[in-house]
Amino acid sequence: MSPAQQQALAELLIDCVEGGASVSFMLPLTLERALAFWARVADGVARGERALLVAEDAHGLCGTVQLVLDQPENQPHRADLAKMLVHRRARRRGWGEALMRQAERTARECGRTLLVLDTSDDSAERLYARLGWQRVGLVPGYALLPAGGLCATTFFYRALD
Repeated sequence: MSPAQQQALAELLIDCVEGGASVSFMLPLTLERALAFWARVADGVARGERALLVAEDAHGLCGTVQLVLDQPENQPHRADLAKMLVHRRARRRGWGEALMRQAERTARECGRTLLVLDTSDDSAERLYARLGWQRVGLVPGYALLPAGGLCATTFFYRALD
């Protein structure tokens, strides 16, 4: 991953966290912390532990999602879908759906037949359900929102054909 790509991903992550996305980071999210996160992701991609997908619009990078492929030896058929991020300027334009569909194709190409994810966002929940993901349940007080305060998290799975 080039420094320019890491910069664009860091700016996307900051935009999402500043918009209230509960994606493991608290406010304020500095550029340095965001860049360090993407450097670790790039290392995981290079080791084959993750797949990183990105979407671009006319203004540049507008979305990303990851497949965590590095699973315990008794779960080689599974991947975790993580850090589904769409820039606030690009929401409700089909980018989330496009990223999810590509993540599913990539998972199949990697020999995965089961995907799991968690979310604390109501609009993401609606997207996942519309795409055929099965809601497992809700855990109250699972994580903190970026500005503080606990939020519930909903878990989903998708069996791939």
